[in-house]
Amino acid sequence: MKAILTTAIGGFLVLGLAGAANAATPQMEKCFGVAKAGMNDCSSNKSSHSCAGQATKNSDSNDFVALPKGTCNKIANGSLVADAMMKKAM
Repeated sequence: MKAILTTAIGGFLVLGLAGAANAATPQMEKCFGVAKAGMNDCSSNKSSHSCAGQATKNSDSNDFVALPKGTCNKIANGSLVADAMMKKAM
């Protein structure tokens, strides 16, 4: 009986820790214009390359890195919209 109780308590502790870890994970957003060359997570569909790690210049306004939500607007030249998308909207 003691072994069953110990196992049950251990299971609840594991579930509780897993739930706390998920709650601490921030939501992410695409931040365009702040990636270093070769350090981008991906790019807009108007870029000259297909995806991650292929940026050829720093701060390309069509390449993004994923940052915790609310961070991009705090970075100089950071934008939630790719330059190509912004020009299309005008």
